[in-house]
Amino acid sequence: METLKFEGVRVEIGKNTILQDIDFSLEQGNIVALIGHNGAGKSTIMKTIMGWQEKKQGNISINGINQDDSFLTYKKQIAYIPEEPFLLSELTAMQHFQLYGQSYGLSEQQLNQRVEHLTRLFEIEDKLNEYPESLSKGMRQKVQTICALLPDVALMLIDEPFMGLDVHAAADLQQLIIDKAKNGTSILLTSHQLDRVGEFADSYIMLHKGVITEKGIMKDFAELTRRSTE
Repeated sequence: METLKFEGVRVEIGKNTILQDIDFSLEQGNIVALIGHNGAGKSTIMKTIMGWQEKKQGNISINGINQDDSFLTYKKQIAYIPEEPFLLSELTAMQHFQLYGQSYGLSEQQLNQRVEHLTRLFEIEDKLNEYPESLSKGMRQKVQTICALLPDVALMLIDEPFMGLDVHAAADLQQLIIDKAKNGTSILLTSHQLDRVGEFADSYIMLHKGVITEKGIMKDFAELTRRSTE
């Protein structure tokens, strides 16, 4: 079953074509890595899925719901971990979690159980009443990550998942991503840590200057990379 589907998506900024005729799909429960150099279009794909970047043409759908037809229903099926944490200065960490929980329709019991589990796992249970300005960048990234992990969604987008996280937190996040996929969430991520992503991603999509140049099974990509360095 296809969770995410891109059909002929084109993105232009000014006179520059950033994404050109992008076609791909994600199956339910699959983990797919977007690979490419800086400027290849990886983050633009993420922003376009989120609706933050307008597309010139094409269609994007999640579980058959078109982005252009019912945006709120479409958007509720997505959770996003951006490369840089985006938190509201007037809300504490706990208030961020409550806001996300309410937005995705979690019960109070579900929210409290998940917050307790995830804050203990990421070792920030003593930071619940702290505001973003009093937290380190790593702590802010953990708050942002927990927000995205709280709801049960069809699609999770993760832009550089391990940036700003310590070794233990990165390992915990990797396992949580795997668990989410096993429970049916499709994962689309970008990362420069290809060795790490190769440990758990199912497949990859390679981008170059806004064009998909290659798709395949992650194990094949890892093998090609290994041979090229021998």
